[in-house]
Amino acid sequence: MGATILIVDDSVSIRQSVRFILEQSGYTVAEAADGQEGLKRLGEQKADLVITDVNMPNMDGLTMVRKIRETDGIKFVPILVLTTESQGSVIEDGKKAGATGWIVKPFNDEKLVETIKKVLG
Repeated sequence: MGATILIVDDSVSIRQSVRFILEQSGYTVAEAADGQEGLKRLGEQKADLVITDVNMPNMDGLTMVRKIRETDGIKFVPILVLTTESQGSVIEDGKKAGATGWIVKPFNDEKLVETIKKVLG
């Protein structure tokens, strides 16, 4: 089985479409609806990669990224930020928080899988 990827996004349709693309490419997928749930999931189940949205209720993606980077056992998990935000300042904030990379919505399926393969080596 392929790597396990955690998708954290408050949009059910985004989670479903990303899940579909990733499962077609042989990945195992876990889901969370916000940053709090994402952190909880990471504590329960190992993930090889996290893909997160930025704007979510309860805990936004960048706060979750910072918390992951502070937590032993998961601090080195690669994190891709999936967002509609393409402004440099938001990307800069993501980098400062510890995000590994950035994917802007709407995204192309092949590009998403290609980026994941690069990040996972």
